[in-house]
Amino acid sequence: MRFSDKVVLVTGAAGGIGLATAKRFASEGARVALVDRDARALPAAAAQVQGETMELVCDVGVEEDVCAAVVQLLRRFGRLDVVVNNAGLMVFKPIEELSGADWMKVLQVDLLGAFYFVKQAFLHMRPGGAIVNLSSIHAVATEPNVAPYAAAKAALLSLTRSAALEGQARGIRVNAVLPGAVDTPMLWNNPQVKSGAEHLGADEVGKPGDVAAAVAFLASSDAAFIQGASLLVDGGRLCRL
Repeated sequence: MRFSDKVVLVTGAAGGIGLATAKRFASEGARVALVDRDARALPAAAAQVQGETMELVCDVGVEEDVCAAVVQLLRRFGRLDVVVNNAGLMVFKPIEELSGADWMKVLQVDLLGAFYFVKQAFLHMRPGGAIVNLSSIHAVATEPNVAPYAAAKAALLSLTRSAALEGQARGIRVNAVLPGAVDTPMLWNNPQVKSGAEHLGADEVGKPGDVAAAVAFLASSDAAFIQGASLLVDGGRLCRL
Protein backbone atom coordinates (compact mmCIF):
# COMPACT_ATOMS: atom_id res chain seq x y z
CA MET A 1 0.00 0.00 0.00
CA ARG A 2 1.29 3.45 -0.92
CA PHE A 3 1.02 5.01 2.54
CA SER A 4 1.98 2.18 4.88
CA ASP A 5 3.55 3.60 8.06
CA LYS A 6 2.89 7.16 6.84
CA VAL A 7 1.15 9.79 8.97
CA VAL A 8 -1.36 11.98 7.17
CA LEU A 9 -3.08 15.09 8.52
CA VAL A 10 -6.33 16.20 6.85
CA THR A 11 -8.09 19.45 7.73
CA GLY A 12 -11.82 19.91 7.43
CA ALA A 13 -12.04 16.16 7.95
CA ALA A 14 -15.43 15.92 9.68
CA GLY A 15 -17.29 15.57 6.38
CA GLY A 16 -17.34 16.02 2.63
CA ILE A 17 -14.05 15.95 0.73
CA GLY A 18 -12.02 15.94 3.94
CA LEU A 19 -13.65 12.79 5.30
CA ALA A 20 -13.42 11.07 1.93
CA THR A 21 -9.73 11.95 1.82
CA ALA A 22 -9.13 10.59 5.32
CA LYS A 23 -10.84 7.35 4.31
CA ARG A 24 -8.76 7.08 1.14
CA PHE A 25 -5.43 7.49 2.91
CA ALA A 26 -6.44 5.05 5.65
CA SER A 27 -7.46 2.48 3.02
CA GLU A 28 -3.91 2.71 1.67
CA GLY A 29 -2.27 2.06 5.03
CA ALA A 30 -1.83 5.55 6.52
CA ARG A 31 -2.37 6.60 10.09
CA VAL A 32 -4.65 9.60 9.81
CA ALA A 33 -5.17 12.68 11.96
CA LEU A 34 -8.60 14.18 11.33
CA VAL A 35 -8.60 17.93 12.00
CA ASP A 36 -11.78 19.95 12.32
CA ARG A 37 -13.21 22.70 14.52
CA ASP A 38 -16.49 20.78 14.94
CA ALA A 39 -15.78 18.75 18.08
CA ARG A 40 -19.20 17.10 17.95
CA ALA A 41 -18.83 15.82 14.38
CA LEU A 42 -15.26 14.52 14.64
CA PRO A 43 -15.92 11.28 16.57
CA ALA A 44 -18.58 10.13 14.11
CA ALA A 45 -16.29 10.97 11.20
CA ALA A 46 -13.33 9.14 12.72
CA ALA A 47 -15.54 6.09 13.30
CA GLN A 48 -16.00 5.85 9.54
CA VAL A 49 -12.26 5.68 8.88
CA GLN A 50 -10.81 2.17 8.93
CA GLY A 51 -7.39 2.18 10.57
CA GLU A 52 -5.46 4.07 13.20
CA THR A 53 -6.74 7.61 13.60
CA MET A 54 -6.69 10.54 15.97
CA GLU A 55 -9.07 13.45 16.29
CA LEU A 56 -7.75 17.00 16.59
CA VAL A 57 -10.16 19.82 17.36
CA CYS A 58 -8.62 22.88 15.75
CA ASP A 59 -9.65 26.17 14.22
CA VAL A 60 -7.23 26.30 11.28
CA GLY A 61 -7.55 30.09 11.17
CA VAL A 62 -5.86 30.40 14.58
CA GLU A 63 -2.13 29.77 14.43
CA GLU A 64 -1.91 28.78 18.10
CA ASP A 65 -4.52 26.06 17.48
CA VAL A 66 -2.57 24.79 14.49
CA CYS A 67 0.69 24.63 16.45
CA ALA A 68 -1.03 22.79 19.29
CA ALA A 69 -2.61 20.29 16.90
CA VAL A 70 0.74 19.46 15.32
CA VAL A 71 2.36 19.04 18.74
CA GLN A 72 -0.37 16.55 19.68
CA LEU A 73 0.10 14.67 16.42
CA LEU A 74 3.87 14.40 16.88
CA ARG A 75 3.44 13.18 20.45
CA ARG A 76 1.12 10.44 19.24
CA PHE A 77 2.72 9.39 15.96
CA GLY A 78 6.24 10.84 16.08
CA ARG A 79 6.23 11.99 12.47
CA LEU A 80 4.27 13.87 9.81
CA ASP A 81 4.43 12.77 6.18
CA VAL A 82 1.46 14.34 4.41
CA VAL A 83 -0.64 17.46 5.02
CA VAL A 84 -3.91 17.97 3.16
CA ASN A 85 -5.22 21.52 3.50
CA ASN A 86 -8.90 21.00 2.81
CA ALA A 87 -10.73 23.19 5.36
CA GLY A 88 -12.68 25.98 3.73
CA LEU A 89 -15.74 28.19 3.94
CA MET A 90 -17.67 30.63 1.76
CA VAL A 91 -19.53 33.90 2.26
CA PHE A 92 -22.27 34.70 -0.24
CA LYS A 93 -22.67 38.47 -0.69
CA PRO A 94 -22.30 41.00 -3.51
CA ILE A 95 -19.15 43.08 -3.25
CA GLU A 96 -20.97 46.24 -2.12
CA GLU A 97 -22.36 44.37 0.90
CA LEU A 98 -19.10 42.76 1.98
CA SER A 99 -17.28 43.98 5.08
CA GLY A 100 -13.68 43.61 6.10
CA ALA A 101 -14.87 41.07 8.66
CA ASP A 102 -16.45 39.01 5.87
CA TRP A 103 -13.17 38.96 3.99
CA MET A 104 -11.13 38.04 7.04
CA LYS A 105 -13.56 35.24 7.98
CA VAL A 106 -12.85 33.56 4.64
CA LEU A 107 -9.16 34.41 4.34
CA GLN A 108 -8.36 33.19 7.87
CA VAL A 109 -9.58 29.70 7.00
CA ASP A 110 -9.13 29.30 3.24
CA LEU A 111 -5.71 30.93 2.92
CA LEU A 112 -4.04 31.54 6.28
CA GLY A 113 -5.16 28.17 7.61
CA ALA A 114 -3.31 26.49 4.76
CA PHE A 115 -0.27 28.72 5.33
CA TYR A 116 -0.13 27.80 9.03
CA PHE A 117 -0.05 24.08 8.23
CA VAL A 118 2.48 24.56 5.42
CA LYS A 119 4.68 26.36 7.91
CA GLN A 120 4.36 23.54 10.43
CA ALA A 121 5.09 20.98 7.75
CA PHE A 122 8.27 22.80 6.80
CA LEU A 123 9.29 22.83 10.46
CA HIS A 124 8.58 19.16 11.18
CA MET A 125 8.25 17.13 7.98
CA ARG A 126 11.06 14.89 6.81
CA PRO A 127 12.36 14.79 3.23
CA GLY A 128 9.93 12.85 1.10
CA GLY A 129 6.89 14.56 2.62
CA ALA A 130 4.05 16.05 0.62
CA ILE A 131 1.50 18.85 0.98
CA VAL A 132 -1.69 19.02 -1.06
CA ASN A 133 -3.76 22.20 -0.98
CA LEU A 134 -7.43 22.13 -1.93
CA SER A 135 -8.06 25.17 -4.10
CA SER A 136 -11.09 25.43 -6.42
CA ILE A 137 -12.03 26.13 -10.01
CA HIS A 138 -13.21 29.47 -8.57
CA ALA A 139 -9.52 30.39 -8.59
CA VAL A 140 -9.74 30.37 -12.40
CA ALA A 141 -13.37 31.06 -13.36
CA THR A 142 -15.86 32.23 -10.77
CA GLU A 143 -19.39 33.61 -10.36
CA PRO A 144 -21.00 36.61 -8.66
CA ASN A 145 -21.25 36.98 -4.88
CA VAL A 146 -18.26 34.85 -3.84
CA ALA A 147 -15.38 37.33 -4.22
CA PRO A 148 -13.55 36.49 -0.96
CA TYR A 149 -13.68 32.76 -1.66
CA ALA A 150 -12.48 33.12 -5.26
CA ALA A 151 -9.68 35.46 -4.19
CA ALA A 152 -8.59 33.16 -1.36
CA LYS A 153 -8.51 30.14 -3.64
CA ALA A 154 -6.51 32.03 -6.27
CA ALA A 155 -4.07 33.15 -3.58
CA LEU A 156 -3.80 29.54 -2.41
CA LEU A 157 -2.48 28.59 -5.85
CA SER A 158 0.17 31.28 -5.50
CA LEU A 159 1.05 30.00 -2.03
CA THR A 160 1.32 26.50 -3.50
CA ARG A 161 3.85 27.69 -6.07
CA SER A 162 5.89 29.60 -3.49
CA ALA A 163 5.85 26.67 -1.09
CA ALA A 164 6.87 24.31 -3.89
CA LEU A 165 9.90 26.45 -4.61
CA GLU A 166 10.92 26.64 -0.96
CA GLY A 167 10.02 23.04 -0.27
CA GLN A 168 12.24 21.70 -3.02
CA ALA A 169 15.43 22.00 -0.97
CA ARG A 170 13.70 20.31 1.97
CA GLY A 171 12.60 17.37 -0.14
CA ILE A 172 8.95 18.35 0.32
CA ARG A 173 6.55 18.43 -2.60
CA VAL A 174 3.65 20.93 -2.65
CA ASN A 175 0.80 20.72 -5.13
CA ALA A 176 -2.83 21.79 -5.42
CA VAL A 177 -6.11 20.24 -6.50
CA LEU A 178 -8.87 22.38 -8.02
CA PRO A 179 -12.23 20.65 -7.50
CA GLY A 180 -15.27 21.68 -9.46
CA ALA A 181 -18.82 21.02 -8.30
CA VAL A 182 -18.70 18.21 -5.73
CA ASP A 183 -21.59 16.54 -3.95
CA THR A 184 -21.10 18.14 -0.53
CA PRO A 185 -23.18 20.43 1.72
CA MET A 186 -21.07 23.40 0.60
CA LEU A 187 -22.31 22.91 -2.95
CA TRP A 188 -25.98 22.38 -2.15
CA ASN A 189 -26.05 25.25 0.36
CA ASN A 190 -24.76 27.65 -2.27
CA PRO A 191 -27.61 30.17 -2.79
CA GLN A 192 -26.87 30.27 -6.52
CA VAL A 193 -27.48 26.53 -6.74
CA LYS A 194 -30.44 26.48 -4.35
CA SER A 195 -32.22 29.20 -6.31
CA GLY A 196 -31.57 27.56 -9.67
CA ALA A 197 -29.53 30.54 -10.89
CA GLU A 198 -26.65 28.11 -11.36
CA HIS A 199 -27.75 24.94 -13.09
CA LEU A 200 -25.69 21.79 -12.71
CA GLY A 201 -26.13 18.77 -14.91
CA ALA A 202 -25.68 15.31 -13.42
CA ASP A 203 -22.37 14.90 -15.24
CA GLU A 204 -21.05 18.14 -13.72
CA VAL A 205 -21.21 17.02 -10.08
CA GLY A 206 -18.43 14.80 -8.80
CA LYS A 207 -18.17 12.71 -5.66
CA PRO A 208 -15.87 13.51 -2.72
CA GLY A 209 -14.03 10.28 -3.46
CA ASP A 210 -13.10 11.59 -6.92
CA VAL A 211 -11.20 14.44 -5.31
CA ALA A 212 -9.73 12.20 -2.60
CA ALA A 213 -8.24 9.94 -5.28
CA ALA A 214 -6.49 12.90 -6.91
CA VAL A 215 -5.18 14.12 -3.55
CA ALA A 216 -3.80 10.68 -2.73
CA PHE A 217 -2.08 10.50 -6.11
CA LEU A 218 -0.35 13.86 -5.63
CA ALA A 219 0.75 12.86 -2.13
CA SER A 220 2.12 9.50 -3.27
CA SER A 221 5.44 8.44 -4.73
CA ASP A 222 3.61 7.99 -8.04
CA ALA A 223 3.76 11.80 -8.29
CA ALA A 224 7.40 12.06 -7.23
CA PHE A 225 8.29 14.39 -10.14
CA ILE A 226 5.24 16.64 -9.75
CA GLN A 227 5.95 19.88 -7.92
CA GLY A 228 3.98 23.14 -7.81
CA ALA A 229 1.21 21.73 -10.02
CA SER A 230 -2.49 22.62 -10.10
CA LEU A 231 -4.62 19.59 -10.95
CA LEU A 232 -8.18 20.18 -12.16
CA VAL A 233 -10.71 17.65 -10.83
CA ASP A 234 -13.91 19.08 -12.28
CA GLY A 235 -15.32 16.64 -14.82
CA GLY A 236 -14.39 19.06 -17.59
CA ARG A 237 -16.50 21.89 -16.12
CA LEU A 238 -13.92 24.58 -16.87
CA CYS A 239 -13.85 23.48 -20.50
CA ARG A 240 -17.50 24.49 -20.76
CA LEU A 241 -17.37 27.76 -18.81
